[in-house]
Formats: sequence, structure tokens, C-alpha cells
Amino acid sequence: EFVFLLAERWQLDQAARYQAVEILERFMIKQVEQTFRSPRGARKGSERAQGKGCGSRKDAICDTFVLRLVSCVQLASKLSLHYQIVNSDTALKFLQSLKYSYTKQELLESELAILKTLHFQINVSTPLTYVELLLEVLGHNGCLLPAKPLHEMCMHVLDFSYLMRDAIYDTLLNIAIENSTPSQLQVTKFLAVKEDFMLLAVGIISTSAFILNPKHWNQVVEHLNCITGITSQSILEFSYAVLTHIIGSITP
Repeated sequence: EFVFLLAERWQLDQAARYQAVEILERFMIKQVEQTFRSPRGARKGSERAQGKGCGSRKDAICDTFVLRLVSCVQLASKLSLHYQIVNSDTALKFLQSLKYSYTKQELLESELAILKTLHFQINVSTPLTYVELLLEVLGHNGCLLPAKPLHEMCMHVLDFSYLMRDAIYDTLLNIAIENSTPSQLQVTKFLAVKEDFMLLAVGIISTSAFILNPKHWNQVVEHLNCITGITSQSILEFSYAVLTHIIGSITP
């Protein structure tokens, strides 16, 4: 939500904000991995030497989180909007409005820290890329729904799905295992589903088609099944999970 609001404030397009979210998540995962991969003894020794407690690493991550988030948005803007990048002055002004006193040097170092942590591999795919690619194929295949309204609805539903992601995937997991209390093993195996951008994309398009015109929904699902190989049942279940949270209640 923070990334979306900041991208809106800086008038960045949707590609930039989804890119920023993906960069931020990959960076934070690496930060956590580095913390737990450090030798336990070395971590304790370092913490004692600096007079810090066992939560020092976590505190350091939390203390710089807003700075890192802003840097991720900056990097994303440079990838997708070469003519409208978020420069250091704009970023610093925003951080100062939140009572942070970072310098331009610290802002530059933050960007470099993210780039080095991710080995400079920040131009990653996002669900938006998959959605727009599938919409283009649907158009060529003779989808009965007009392209522009379907695209606009998909953007709204994709935003919603990002903001409500945990709740939606929890519902989807419960549907898949037919149980409201999944085991740790089931949760672990389900991570592959949460990382499947193609499944997310077909679910977004299917849900959007249903909202726009339920009469054409079956045709859209059939096309998506043929294009991606994802079963109609899986598409149905994903759409059900999203619609449940859009409506705010469980419906038939």
C-alpha cells in the first residue's frame, strides 16, 4: 500500500509500481536470508562487540525500511520511465516530510545496497506483464469482451489482489485443501502457488471478465485454459477467492 500511494504521489505508471513491489520483496527476502545464514556464533559475537541485543539486525532492517522502500521506487522509475525518473531531490523531500534526515549520499548508498544485494538483477517480471500479454492473446483469439474495459477492470482487480494478497491466498488454500486449518507442510507446499504469476494473471482476467459480463465468462475461461494449460477448475477457484473478498462475504 505504501508503494502504491508513493507511486501515485509521484505520478508513476502501473508498471513502475509493480516493479517497485517486486524489487522490494526480493530485497527484503535477501536481507532475512543473510541474517539467518550468518553463523550463530559470529552474530552473537558481533552483537556483543557492538553492545546490541539479539534483535539488533532486525532493528537495523526496520530502521532503514522506509529508505529502502523509497529507493526501490526510485529504481523502478528508472527502469520504466526514463523521462520521468524520481530524482534524489524528490526522494529526499519526501523523506524529510516524514521527519527523516537522510543525505543524498545515504540515498545513493541505499540504491547501491539494493542493487548489490540483488546482483543488479532488478528488471524482473511482474504479474502486470503476464496480464497484459494474456489480454493481447485473448484479443487475437476473438474474445467477446471489449479490450479497453477489460484491461481497465483488470488493473483495478490486480491492485485489489495485491493489497489483499494474504487474505485471498488464505482463502484459496482453504478451498484447495477443503480445510480451514492447514498443516505446516501444506502451507509450505502452497508457496509455489503464491509465486505463480501466470495463475495470478489468469485469475485476475477471469475475475474481471465475470464482473464485466458473466455471460462471456465461460468463453474467457476456455481461452485462458487453452493458452496457459491452467485448468478451468483452478481458474474458477482463484476467481472465487478474489470475488469473495471483493464482495466481502462468501457467495454460492
